Amino acid sequence: MTDEAPIAPEGVLLSVAYDGEAFSGFAPQPGQRTVYGVLLEAIRALDPGVSGLRGASRTDAGVHARAQAVALDPTRAIPAKGWVLGVNAALPRDLAVRTARRVPRGYEPRAHGRGKRYRYHLLVDRVRDPMLERTAWRIDPPFDRARAEAELAAILGTHDFTAFRSASDPRVDTLRTLDRVTIVAPRAEDPRQLAIEVEGNAFMHNMVRIIAGTAVDVGRGRLRAGATARALASGARTDLGMTAPAHGLILDEVRLELPPLLLTGDDAWP
Repeated sequence: MTDEAPIAPEGVLLSVAYDGEAFSGFAPQPGQRTVYGVLLEAIRALDPGVSGLRGASRTDAGVHARAQAVALDPTRAIPAKGWVLGVNAALPRDLAVRTARRVPRGYEPRAHGRGKRYRYHLLVDRVRDPMLERTAWRIDPPFDRARAEAELAAILGTHDFTAFRSASDPRVDTLRTLDRVTIVAPRAEDPRQLAIEVEGNAFMHNMVRIIAGTAVDVGRGRLRAGATARALASGARTDLGMTAPAHGLILDEVRLELPPLLLTGDDAWP
């Protein structure tokens, strides 16, 4: 007779949020504090048999997430509510499981991705604001929002985004589709705060940060308008602006093709 729960027949998909400031990114790295490493340790406190995690996005050091998708194959039959509350009990304050649901074992978020939305947060202010220091890039005014928005219009749709990636990105396939690229005011009562929203089917390393940095450089008059169109034509990173700092970027949503729930009463929580 054993006290152990039976092996779970399904996998688990978690939606995870984190403040990326103290993490060296999502992916595991020897000797570094990563989202993957801290999350796996907390999960193993609940289910020691979990061998690894499968994330939807390899966010960089300092980048935040509101809805990172992480799948795992458990060895214990734990309800969705148990996964959320149990793992959170073992996590630090800068990382939390927001939701859990059952999926087929081996479910791979990257293979079932339908798109992602990133938000790059800006604070247009001459003076630091401690409440936004960790999550927004402060830039000195003046900043011409209309000029920056006009610059972003060129990259909407399907293009070869060779120029919009870091030198360390080795991918050969650089064709990407951006469904939405715009600047919004997330808090109408505070005109200092703006956000560059980028939605697309897939992204390359530093792609959103390069888009944000270029829009800001054009909006501040530090880069001639038409930079994005020139870079699409030339494929040259040098036609674009700076790479915006990591701390302003948030992985806001991961859209996935999800299997139907099993409808047993504990498939998803909350």
